[in-house]
Amino acid sequence: MMARVLLASCAELPESDGDDTPLTGALAELGVDAAWAPWDDPAAAFAEADLVVLRATWDYAPRRDEFLAWCDSVPALANPAPAVRWNTDKSYLAELGDAGVEVVPTRLIRPGERPVWPEGDFVLKPAVGAGSRGAARFDADDHDAARAHLEILHTDGGVAVLQPYQATVDAEGETAMVFIGGVFSHAFVKGAMLSDSAAMDSSGLFVTEGLRPVEAGPALRRAAEDAMDAASALLKVDRAELLYARVDLVRVADGRPLLLELELAEPSLGFRQTDAGALRRFASAVRTALARR
Repeated sequence: MMARVLLASCAELPESDGDDTPLTGALAELGVDAAWAPWDDPAAAFAEADLVVLRATWDYAPRRDEFLAWCDSVPALANPAPAVRWNTDKSYLAELGDAGVEVVPTRLIRPGERPVWPEGDFVLKPAVGAGSRGAARFDADDHDAARAHLEILHTDGGVAVLQPYQATVDAEGETAMVFIGGVFSHAFVKGAMLSDSAAMDSSGLFVTEGLRPVEAGPALRRAAEDAMDAASALLKVDRAELLYARVDLVRVADGRPLLLELELAEPSLGFRQTDAGALRRFASAVRTALARR
């Protein structure tokens, strides 16, 4: 009997934004029966699947408690529910920084706390959010507008993330380093998402990104590997237990790469920005995950 895998998505984008759509075919080639289903679809038999893979659950942010309860209810989930719980709150960046990872300077601002604004332009975004929703860039002296945005982010007890804006992103973008089964697979560049020209896609779930493939150099690979090692240690898991990960890096003025985000829950993996080998590697990693169960 073929193994049964469900690829969890959301109602607005039931088969992701198109990047992951070929996964069902790649898995079928390896004898795995895969289908898409929104994570909150009561008719989907997630509990009966041999494996449920989080792929496009991009509407979780305003319903995080409900989403995490659903994750806990799924017997076979990739990535595992504890990793998803840790990773869907950007306070993990502070933990990685404390563990020695070079992270974009990050301050967490809780309701009632007074911000200490960085010098230069800066970014405010929600600690729980996806697709740059709620993220805003401010000029160095635009503190009044920033306070107003902070008040919005603090609604219902939300925590805000404050970071200095890395101006190199305007020219270079962010480099997304993709790991499959704990092993580096490929990289692609995402254009600046907080520029004046950035816009939401037709679903309204995330900012439209200008994407292109890239050959990542040694400094970027080393920084990504350091982040993966630190995250695995904090989660107390072997890297191979993480079916996928995306490590987003930006360069600072002196050329050093800093971690902007490490995504373990629902990142786009840029399959359209690389060769077909990446899809085959992902399908093989799913087979390996099934064999472990």
